[in-house]
Amino acid sequence: TGKANGRVRFRARAIEAGLFVVAAAQAGQHEDGRETYGHSLVAGPWGEVLLELDGEPALAFAEVDLGRIAEVRGRVPALTHRRAMPAVEVVPG
Repeated sequence: TGKANGRVRFRARAIEAGLFVVAAAQAGQHEDGRETYGHSLVAGPWGEVLLELDGEPALAFAEVDLGRIAEVRGRVPALTHRRAMPAVEVVPG
């Protein structure tokens, strides 16, 4: 999906889960003719972009504060509505 919506999708996943999302992406032209967009990124639990690369090969590091997970989840009331559900075994056939 590349350039059109990758950044938005990864930020949305971070917000939905209340977690850090690390999206490592290939960049460049491949032997089979396909091209990949790159733009690896790290999104924080509130969807903030902590690191984003362009379409060139690179190595990068992002510092994350794992305490932000609890902080952000505490601001989302829906996450307190969870309840235990019994496991159901699904048998094919």
